[in-house]
Amino acid sequence: MTQITRRAALIAGASLLATPALVRAQTVRELTFYYPIAVGGPIPRIIDGYCEAFQRETGIKVNPVYAGAYGETLTKAVTAIRGGAGPHFSCLLAAELHSLRDMDILAPFEEIEGAGDLNAWASGFFPAFMANSKAEGKTWSVPFQRSTAVYYYNKDLFRAAGLDPEAPPRTWAQLIEAGRKLTADGKWGVKMSNSSGNGQWTFGAMANQAGHKLMNDAGTETYFTDPRAVEAANFWRGLAFDSRITPQGVTDWGVLAPDFLNQTAAMIWSTTGNLTNMRTNARFNFGVAGLPGKESPHTVVGGGNLYIFKNASPAERAAALRFARYVAQPEVAADWCMKTGYLATRPEAWETESLRRYTQEFPAALVAKDQIPVATGELSTFENQRIYKALNDNLQAMLSGGKSAQQAMADTQAEATRVLRPFRRA
Repeated sequence: MTQITRRAALIAGASLLATPALVRAQTVRELTFYYPIAVGGPIPRIIDGYCEAFQRETGIKVNPVYAGAYGETLTKAVTAIRGGAGPHFSCLLAAELHSLRDMDILAPFEEIEGAGDLNAWASGFFPAFMANSKAEGKTWSVPFQRSTAVYYYNKDLFRAAGLDPEAPPRTWAQLIEAGRKLTADGKWGVKMSNSSGNGQWTFGAMANQAGHKLMNDAGTETYFTDPRAVEAANFWRGLAFDSRITPQGVTDWGVLAPDFLNQTAAMIWSTTGNLTNMRTNARFNFGVAGLPGKESPHTVVGGGNLYIFKNASPAERAAALRFARYVAQPEVAADWCMKTGYLATRPEAWETESLRRYTQEFPAALVAKDQIPVATGELSTFENQRIYKALNDNLQAMLSGGKSAQQAMADTQAEATRVLRPFRRA
C-alpha cells in the first residue's frame, strides 16, 4: 500500500486546503461506515486496509460496520438514522437513489463544504456508473463497488461437450444450443438467479438484450408490458420449460458461485465482483464473457455507490467525502479492482501500471470493462424495494410454472403502477 498511501497524502492535503476554516476547526476523529457483504472473498480485510491507510494519512478513523447484504444494510442504516445513531456514510445499491431521496436522509454532494470542483471530479467516473448518481441537478452518491453482469463458463466442460472453449455463446440462440449440450449427468447448462433482491438484476440485463429499458430516468414509471419486456421474460421461461437447460422454480443467488466451482453448472450469470473468487478457487479452466443477447451481448450495471447522510455534521460530511475521494484515486481503485474483481470506476485507474500489468496477465478482467458501452442502468424507481418484490414474485411464479410470461409482466406492471402513482407529476 506504500504507493497508494503516498498519493493519498497529496490528495488528502489538497482536500484539506480546499475545506473552509470553519469545517477544518471542527476536528473529526471518527466516522461510521456501513458496508454490505454480498459476495464471496476476503472483502472485509480489504476494506479494513483502506480505512487504516486513510487514518494514517488523515488522522480520521473510519469504523466499517459489515451489515449483511445490500437489503439488510439499507434497512439497518435507515433504522439507525431514524433512531438518531446512524452511520455517517454507507455503500448502498446505486439503484436505491430515488428511494433514498424520498426518505430525505441524503446529503447532496454539492452542499458538502469543501466539495471543491465537484463536477470536474464526478465527470471522471464512467458515465454508465454515474447514471444512478444524479437526479434533479444534484449528485447524491458516487460509484464505488460497481460491476456489470457477466457470465462465467467452464472451458473444460465446453471441450468435453464438443464446444469451442474460446467461442462462448454471444446470442440467445447460441446459449440455448450450447446449454443443451452441457445439460447432462446432473449438470445444468446455465444458472441465473431469480431470488428476492437479485431477479430484477438478471431480468434488467435480459430486457436490455431485447433492446428495452424497464423504467424512465425519473424513477416514476415502469414498462413491464412492453412487447420487448414480455419477449425477455418468455426467453427466460423458455430456458427452464422448453430448452430445459436451467432449473425451474427459484434459484438463489448464493448457490451460483458454489455450483460453478463444484462443476454442477457449466455457465452462471453473475457479477464481476466474483472474479477474484473464481480465479482463486476454480480448479478447472474457466472463461468470462459478456452476457449473450438476442442478437449480440448486452448487460446491466450494478453494485454499490457511496452515499453520505444528512444526519452527519458538516465536518463529518466533509470527512466522508474525503474518504470517497481517497478510494476513487487511480491507485486505490486499481488495487480494489485487482483484489475483488469489481470494476475500477474511473478510466484513469485502468491506465495505472499495476492494473495494466494485471490485465495483460489476466485478460478476463477486461471483459466487464469492455461491456460498459452495451450496459444499461439497473432498475431504479421510487419505492424500489416494493417494485423489486413485485417483479421477483412474478418472475418466481413464472419460472415455477404458475404464470405465463405475459401474465407475469402484466401483474408486475399493475402493482408498479399502483405503487408509483403518488410520484407522478401532473
